[in-house]
Amino acid sequence: MMQSENIKAVDQVITGRYAIYQGDACELIRAVPGDSVHFGIHSPPFEGLYKFSNYDRDISNNEGDDFWIHYSFLIQELLRVTIPGRIHAVHCMQLPTSKTRHGFIGMRDFRGEIVRAYCDAGWIFHSEICIWKDPVIAQQRTKNIRLLHKQITKDSCISGQGLADYVVVFRKPGENPEPVDGMFDEFRGEGLDISRDAYERHAARTRAEGRKPWPFDMWVSVLVWQRYASPVWMDIDQTRTLQNRRYNPSAKDERDERDEQHISPLQLDVIERCIDLWSNPGDVVLTPFLGIGSEVWAAINMGRRGIGFELKPTYFSQAARNLQQLNVADKGSLFSFAETA
Repeated sequence: MMQSENIKAVDQVITGRYAIYQGDACELIRAVPGDSVHFGIHSPPFEGLYKFSNYDRDISNNEGDDFWIHYSFLIQELLRVTIPGRIHAVHCMQLPTSKTRHGFIGMRDFRGEIVRAYCDAGWIFHSEICIWKDPVIAQQRTKNIRLLHKQITKDSCISGQGLADYVVVFRKPGENPEPVDGMFDEFRGEGLDISRDAYERHAARTRAEGRKPWPFDMWVSVLVWQRYASPVWMDIDQTRTLQNRRYNPSAKDERDERDEQHISPLQLDVIERCIDLWSNPGDVVLTPFLGIGSEVWAAINMGRRGIGFELKPTYFSQAARNLQQLNVADKGSLFSFAETA
């Protein structure tokens, strides 16, 4: 899968189902052959908002034009490695402004900036999803004056809504040589009962109305698709992340004292829905910002193969531990990489 010319990784873990590499994604992705990745998903650094490490190669340490120079290179490489007609999904949010840094309290259109950068690189803007977030939890976490109720009593012209998450979805031009087809047989999220008992109750009501019910598998797939087709996902479990020990007993705090620390893994419900929607079992799923391994972890659990790049050593080590917990049998590597330095 990987080519070794002039590419160096600090560390790597390669098995029959996944390959993860510690190093600069802008370098490592150049070893991925063109038109070889079936699906990609990542959450980029939110420019100017969070910093993940003190490395000069960390894109999160760049702001303004420097950030977009580095990220645009990666966007072009993602286009190169993706199979024609296939999808790459980007998780993001609009970014708040502050009086201290910007001179005013408001927002900037980071989502729109990402869309324009991908379109400029040659991607097709395919679709987007808004993900609901609880404003009460956001207020408790961020202490944002815009969300405080007491601000309403002073001057609501300063008040504003919470910041939703978005998944902006891009397609590489060309015909997809391997259609992603079939019905949904599992729901990723909260609040939808697709059990056999629920189907029997539905079927009984349908027959009582003089109509013939769908077969069970069709009923399940239609209900799931109706949720996934919504432009607003309000049924994502915000706590189901790889950082949460309730879902991942091996989780720990990966932050370094010397860093300006931030860690917020993408919710597994979001990753799994996207993988289910836009890839087939056995497909290669790539993430250029591996973090603690969420995207590759989900890909493996869903019968795909995963590739990930991560610059920060502590994140990479935790990703390796998280993936090792899956106990995936290595039946001969599907990936190859030369000796690393």
